[in-house]
Amino acid sequence: MEREETTRQQKVGRQIQKDISDILLKEARHLVQGAMVTVSKVRVSPDLTFAKIYLSVFPFERSEAMLGALRENSPKIRYELGRRVKNQLRIVPEIAFAVDDSLEYVDRIERLIKE
Repeated sequence: MEREETTRQQKVGRQIQKDISDILLKEARHLVQGAMVTVSKVRVSPDLTFAKIYLSVFPFERSEAMLGALRENSPKIRYELGRRVKNQLRIVPEIAFAVDDSLEYVDRIERLIKE
């Protein structure tokens, strides 16, 4: 059973979502080469020490390669995140990336309906 996120978790999640989006746009541009990457949501643990970042990648075929590159570079991304949230958070959360495949699912359903 999944517990409801607290207001603090939601605020921290939104801030991390904004900052990670900005990092991917500016500092980590070389990792997303030619793909459109969107940070769709961020789930933060109750103690704010872990954040799971869900990414939506287009084209879908590049999502696994993109995920691998981001996981490999996650210490650098976390460091950059720490520089941005140092005044709001005492501890910079550990980060993990995951693919949000909800758009791919919607696209697949639409194609099946059209056939």
